[in-house]
Formats: sequence, C-alpha cells, structure tokens
Amino acid sequence: MPKQKSRKSAAKRFKVSSRGKLRHAKTRRGHLLSKKSASRKRRLKERVEVDATAQKKVRRMLGL
Repeated sequence: MPKQKSRKSAAKRFKVSSRGKLRHAKTRRGHLLSKKSASRKRRLKERVEVDATAQKKVRRMLGL
C-alpha cells in the first residue's frame, strides 16, 4: 500500500506541537505593517491553536 500524502498547502500553514495540538499563525501580518503598532505586531507573531470545529478537517489534510 502506498504512503498517505499530506496536503502541502496545509503542511505549510499548520504545525503540530509537542503535545499534539494543532497550531497556526495569526492573520494580518503579511503587509502594511508600518501602520500597525509594535505591540499589535508582537501579538500577531504568536501561533494560536486551531479552532475545535476545524481540528478534524486539518488533521485529515495533514494525514494524521
């Protein structure tokens, strides 16, 4: 049986933490950063946990 492939677009966006939780980067940090405050940019830097309703879908895309 061949290996199961993950969706590469999802693999680039989501990471699995050491405890098995799915994490993703926050949005609104791609461009137009000069108008955003330093504290706001720091807050956008952190990764957050994937919403509970999307967990199953993301796990399937990652092949977990």
